[in-house]
Amino acid sequence: MRMTTWLSLAIGAAGIAALLWYMVATPGRSWSGPLPPLSEDDCALRDRLQAHVGAIASHEHNVWTLAALEAAARYIEAHLAEAGHAVRREEYRSDGTPVRNLIAEIKGATRADEIVIVGAHYDSVRGAPGANDNGSGAAAVLELARALRGWQPARTWRLVLFVNEEPPFFKSGEMGSQVHAAGVRARNERIVGMFSLETIGYYSDAPGSQHYPFPFGFFYPQRGDFLAFVANLHSRALLHKTIAAFRSHARFPSEGVAAPAWIPGVDWSDQASFWAAGFHALMVTDTAPYRYPHYHTKRDTPDKVDYERLARVVRGLEQAFRALDGSL
Repeated sequence: MRMTTWLSLAIGAAGIAALLWYMVATPGRSWSGPLPPLSEDDCALRDRLQAHVGAIASHEHNVWTLAALEAAARYIEAHLAEAGHAVRREEYRSDGTPVRNLIAEIKGATRADEIVIVGAHYDSVRGAPGANDNGSGAAAVLELARALRGWQPARTWRLVLFVNEEPPFFKSGEMGSQVHAAGVRARNERIVGMFSLETIGYYSDAPGSQHYPFPFGFFYPQRGDFLAFVANLHSRALLHKTIAAFRSHARFPSEGVAAPAWIPGVDWSDQASFWAAGFHALMVTDTAPYRYPHYHTKRDTPDKVDYERLARVVRGLEQAFRALDGSL
């Protein structure tokens, strides 16, 4: 009996260890050491990102502050157009209020029916300006649109700014990404990957600045100086391709995990809408409340965003996406 008990415990422990390894193991090595100086182009990128966040997220903007939400939407439309993209509005009504997602596409040359979505929500939670959550992600999409103009990818790359990500719309039919994912499914579009840029502008070198849901604190750094790539188990292959591409091209620390969506934080953004529709998707994030002390508060203002490191992240994502076009 004792031997059987010990054998069962050993098998159980081995199973748990194997599952944890399956979730946390990722290809390549994260950048370590000092960050290189910003180039002249990256300094200009930093300044544009700061201007975008200031314009989009200096004030609360959602359906309860509709004029500010409309101003953010018009700013986004103007800058997508300025970058040379035709902008499509995906309009719908949210509890009687007209709202819209904003869409730009870079048409694929040889595999145009295979679509990659890069998205970020542009609304803020009620009572907060939403500079990091998610002015940082919205600004990143605008600068990716600028950087990728004139690109001729094999696949079609769709850039989407989603409305209504924040509560009480989160995981409801009035969530902008759910509206888009439902449309994608109805049109039988072939989505080969979706990337949600969610709260990507806050970094800290202070020991103990990074926190995790149990048990991930045993496996990841205690300093909040890295970009995180977060997938569900179904999207593990996409996670591995993405983090490998990022680590090959970006000189910025990165971590990745593929974990069950029920773990707190794993499904806290627009990628969850695409998981629910059966697509492979992941979230790119600074880990939001696990690092950012101003999350969902009135203190989430533009001065809290680290624009220098945000510029490094955006440049790294651009390079990773270019590389992924041929391997998804």
